[in-house]
Amino acid sequence: MKRCLIVVDFQNDFVTGSLGFPEAEKLIPAIIQKIESCRTSGDVVLFTFDTHETSYLDTQEGTLLPVEHCIRGTDGHRLHPEIEKLRQPDDLCFKKTTFGSAELMDYLRAHRFESIELCGLVSNICVLSNAVLAKTAQPETPILIDVRCTAGADPALHKAALQVMQGLQMQLIGIEEDTE
Repeated sequence: MKRCLIVVDFQNDFVTGSLGFPEAEKLIPAIIQKIESCRTSGDVVLFTFDTHETSYLDTQEGTLLPVEHCIRGTDGHRLHPEIEKLRQPDDLCFKKTTFGSAELMDYLRAHRFESIELCGLVSNICVLSNAVLAKTAQPETPILIDVRCTAGADPALHKAALQVMQGLQMQLIGIEEDTE
């Protein structure tokens, strides 16, 4: 049985665009290493894409977060170029209009994995939402979150999201041990 890596919304608008933040760019080397490791092991790599239309500001999300982002067909909707280089033609990509992907959950219900790992952006919104859906789809499968491969614009919300995921019996990995 294979492992599954889900790269959540590592799109230009979340890294350097309208909702970008400095910590996002710092994740690139670790995410590259994670994807390359999966390729070497023959594991499955999936991608999610936050996907909005030009009418985004008229949606509930657009009213609550009035910053246009990830509009279909724009550069902001595309994967960050360093990550796009690693995407292969047969990788499944899940376009989603909200935080979590129902299609991703359906896929995970139908395809069992020995573990499911999530990385990408934003930890306290889409990573958390899709991690919960993965846990729902495969409750007995270990769900892993590498803390070196996810971040949030608000450090307090990022930390809280990691605590919530841990409380939901997801494993936080990549935590540096305290040497004292």
